[in-house]
Amino acid sequence: MTDFETITVPARLCGYPGVAFGGYVAGTLAARAAAPTVRVDFRRPVPTDSPVRLAATAGGGTELTDGTALLAAAVPAEPAVEAPPAPSWEQASAAADAFRAAPPDGGVDCFGCGLDRTPDTGLRLHCGLVPGTGLVAAAWTPGPALAGADGLLPPELVWGALDCPGNAAGRLLDGRKAGAVTAALTARLLRPVPVGAGVVSYAWLLGSEGRKYRAGTALATADGELCALGEALWVEPRG
Repeated sequence: MTDFETITVPARLCGYPGVAFGGYVAGTLAARAAAPTVRVDFRRPVPTDSPVRLAATAGGGTELTDGTALLAAAVPAEPAVEAPPAPSWEQASAAADAFRAAPPDGGVDCFGCGLDRTPDTGLRLHCGLVPGTGLVAAAWTPGPALAGADGLLPPELVWGALDCPGNAAGRLLDGRKAGAVTAALTARLLRPVPVGAGVVSYAWLLGSEGRKYRAGTALATADGELCALGEALWVEPRG
């Protein structure tokens, strides 16, 4: 490739230590893809604090490489799954409180769901069970430091809000163990997300086989209006 841009994901935007937050990476590729709905497949971990190459591909897609090996690729896709109604702000707040009171083991300092993050340093997607619904959810409010120049949550962070809830769905709805990674994320952004207003991230299980499982994920306003919709494929570690 000769026509590319070089990007570096800062260490604060990590998922696992030294590995870029998958939702942010997916959103960065999707923002440069020529389609309203985009699927991003991860091939290898994307490092933080290390330059990588982002280039357009045939058919309106994009790809990320380390100069030789493919790290992730985005392609236009069909619309993501339909979402069930969002839980209420009160339900999502109670679910997040329950998660923080008794988090599952294996937590890390993830930009999306790290427990020590603040509203200005992470998304705080602490998704807990919503009783009687088959959903996991978290109510959260993006801090001012996360805003773009227009005062909105940047698209790559909206994609990020669709990532970690899928992990929570696997852990809490399907008994999955810690350490799973996002293998693919398909999403469509539906409306701008203002910073400083309450939003609800939620997820539900779509299917499970072997080490893999699929989850639907969504982001809604506190009043239940959908902002973004996604479908994620997660893979558990071996052993």
